Amino acid sequence: MASKTNPFTFLQQVRTEVAKVTWPTRRETVISTIMVFIMVAFAATFLFVADQAIGYGVGAIMSAGR
Repeated sequence: MASKTNPFTFLQQVRTEVAKVTWPTRRETVISTIMVFIMVAFAATFLFVADQAIGYGVGAIMSAGR
């Protein structure tokens, strides 16, 4: 079982660990954000087209029985 540390020691350890983090630059953050929006747009378009195609196919199958 882990030993308990006091809050002051914990905050010191957190500060030490946060100092080790390599933070992205503003440019890297902007580029990553733009890429996320582009991929979301592609995924939304693909899913919309797939949904329409499946709906058309199901509709064609259902109306074939009439």
